[in-house]
Amino acid sequence: MKLYPIETGNFKLDGGAMFGVVPKTIWNKTNPADENNLIDIAARCLLIEDGNRLILIDTGMGNKQSDKFFGYYSLWGTHSMDKSLAKYGFHRDDITDVFMTHLHFDHCGGSVQWNKEKTGYEPAFKNAKFWSNSNHWEWATKPNNREKASFLSENILPMQESGQLNFISKPESDFGISNELGFGIFYVDGHTEKMMIPHIKYQDKTIVFCADLIPTAGHLPLPYVMGYDTRPLLTMPEKSKFLSAAADNSYYLLLEHDAHNQIITVEQTEKGVRLKEVFRCEEIL
Repeated sequence: MKLYPIETGNFKLDGGAMFGVVPKTIWNKTNPADENNLIDIAARCLLIEDGNRLILIDTGMGNKQSDKFFGYYSLWGTHSMDKSLAKYGFHRDDITDVFMTHLHFDHCGGSVQWNKEKTGYEPAFKNAKFWSNSNHWEWATKPNNREKASFLSENILPMQESGQLNFISKPESDFGISNELGFGIFYVDGHTEKMMIPHIKYQDKTIVFCADLIPTAGHLPLPYVMGYDTRPLLTMPEKSKFLSAAADNSYYLLLEHDAHNQIITVEQTEKGVRLKEVFRCEEIL
């Protein structure tokens, strides 16, 4: 097995929205904001090469939305899905499986693209199976008013219409192994219904793709919960359970949204679980 970080592009989000009730005077120390109160955000995905399978975890925003849409997110940097795949000798047509932690636009927008005529949409990975879970799919395709702006039908429905959509079966226990893809999955409901957190056994390590459970290294304290979370009071015990396991088992946490800290480890302290070490992807993967 080989693992590759896939950088799909950077953007910015409002720091207050990213840290909820935490005051700016506190979160600005770890995630400094610009003059518009925006903080740097990454869309870092993960590619797993395992035998004859190439499994891509999340796909970033993609590039099919309007200039007005992207204008809200202050895109920056030169990363893209195609350039990142090419760096390791791959093309999007090589991907056999696309695993989506959840269906918010910044995690699955790259799964779907315009067709050649720009008259409709098609899967951006024509040879891949797309993996979600039935509970989250139902949640995303019948969105509540709070999340409606994050669940965009053009990012979601073409995967089903193409016949490439599959639902993963829920493991019987937390961190249980998925029969379909062969890695562990921790299901959480605080951010959105049944978000999936992959745990990958790699050499002598456990690599965890943190999605929106731990978006950046600045989010380690339990009350530091995004304003986007639908059930913040549930996020905190989910984070507590996860971070305790991460500290006790020396997990390596790959941060999807931290533009400046790629992989971290954590440790137990008198204040709770806190940052231990920071690594670049090439040091660990």
